[in-house]
Amino acid sequence: MKYIIIGAVAGGASTAARIRRLDETAEIIMVEKGDYVSYANCGLPYYIGDVIKDRNKLFIQDAASFKKRFNIDVKVRTEAVGIHPIKKKVTLLDLDTQKTYEETYDKLVLSTGAVPIKPPIPGIHSTNVFTLRNVHDTDLVKAVIQNQKVKHATVVGGGFIGIEMMENLTHLGIETRLIERAPQVLAFLDEDMAKIAKTEMEAHGVTVDVNNGLSEISDNPDGSKTIKLENGEKFQTDLVILSIGVKPNNFLAKSAGLDIGDKGGVLVNEFMQTSDPNIYAVGDVIQFQHPVCEASYPIYLAGPANKQGRICANNIVNGNTKRFKGSVSTTIVKVFGKTIAATGVNSRMLTNHSIKHITSITHSASNAGYYPGATQMVIKIAFNPETGVLLGAQIIGEQGVDKRIDVFSTFVQNKQTVEDLMEFEQAYAPPFSSAKDPVNMAGFVANNIMDKVMEIFNPEEIEHLGADKFLLDVRTPTEFEAGTIPNAINIELDELRNRLESLPKDKTIYLFCEVGLRGYLATRILVQNGFEVKNLTGGYRFWKSTYGLLVNTSEKIFI
Repeated sequence: MKYIIIGAVAGGASTAARIRRLDETAEIIMVEKGDYVSYANCGLPYYIGDVIKDRNKLFIQDAASFKKRFNIDVKVRTEAVGIHPIKKKVTLLDLDTQKTYEETYDKLVLSTGAVPIKPPIPGIHSTNVFTLRNVHDTDLVKAVIQNQKVKHATVVGGGFIGIEMMENLTHLGIETRLIERAPQVLAFLDEDMAKIAKTEMEAHGVTVDVNNGLSEISDNPDGSKTIKLENGEKFQTDLVILSIGVKPNNFLAKSAGLDIGDKGGVLVNEFMQTSDPNIYAVGDVIQFQHPVCEASYPIYLAGPANKQGRICANNIVNGNTKRFKGSVSTTIVKVFGKTIAATGVNSRMLTNHSIKHITSITHSASNAGYYPGATQMVIKIAFNPETGVLLGAQIIGEQGVDKRIDVFSTFVQNKQTVEDLMEFEQAYAPPFSSAKDPVNMAGFVANNIMDKVMEIFNPEEIEHLGADKFLLDVRTPTEFEAGTIPNAINIELDELRNRLESLPKDKTIYLFCEVGLRGYLATRILVQNGFEVKNLTGGYRFWKSTYGLLVNTSEKIFI
């Protein structure tokens, strides 16, 4: 059997290596347009930022080592320019000699990845304006920083690469400005969680523009650039990194007549097989049905691409026996002192797909609070209000975020419920967790909501409550004095039973505490005394760090 793999990074390299492990006699050709194979794309921003100092550490294999270890013929600087499915041939272009030739195949794998989106903005192709998708791009950016006096950089786009470049440029001492045309950075988050991320960026000196896109780039006589934004603002910069987004690199697939999805990705079945039974596809170039929202999307993540490569190899060698179940888009990114992660589907996307859900927000410590070094994390989960099935989770914190999001990911993948979260058994000792882990706590709170032990209201509802609503702060007077939600009345939790006569039974009481726990206790007291009550999910702390950022919190009412 003869196999050709087009694309030699994550998905392609994984496919090729797995084929060899399964079939020692096969002829395997791996084609790569660039100079390098099997390198760490995700490490490129950190090499630019001198976090990774040795460039060679980015390379897992090279063409020679692939040949020596796996007996795979790796053709670098070779571009696949055409696929002929009926003849089962591929036309290849040697970029050094500019000569074309053909190779036959029994099975073909497309791992052509994604390409950067570069909209037709004036000046977008000028010098010192870069995208970052491969080692060549990285070397160009690194050379400019090392050889020119870069004092200011502009990053266009608030996705993964944009955020990582923003942090690494700042790490180099370069003043950095981030521009995002959408209403928020990090689109995988809900708007409120994205506000916390934006605050972290600004706290480290980054200027962050949202709802404001790039309009024009113009050259200045001194070599710098003038950036013009869509709101008309202009400023000067030395370096521009474009991270506007990517789209599936589907040119070959389209020209071969393969089925393409509505998002531009190559459509594959659960076996990674395209509409042509002899052509498979993996990685960023495909789109596949999302397990939660049941719509077809590309997933631009290295983890799923590598797993797809293994599944694909198994199927083309042994027949279609291994199934890809889809990706729940589990993601994580470092933003200065915070770790930000998500899995499943956020509330905005659930709403767009008309999927019923409730969101719940909890605050927990990374490990036992009495043990030194514990830090806080905020967890937001979305779940089905009728079945309790977990639909998504988002976490922002300093420590322990990664292991919690991995747990949530498993629960989302397996369509488990918030009750299952309550029963999750973690490895516990004070340096690592609490007897009730943050995952358990998220489950406890969600279960209370489902069982109607507590009714909640969301932070975004506060601005619509109006002065006629009864807003009750059950924190201590000291906390209340330090700041509260406008028009709130203060009766601390421990005095509540003695002050019931001062509370109205003819209207809903909207109450809150710092993070939600005391609000829950107050809710149970009041509900069992005949009051109608809603507790603010996430508490005052979450509201203050999101929707309350620009609100005057000094208006107080004592009774």
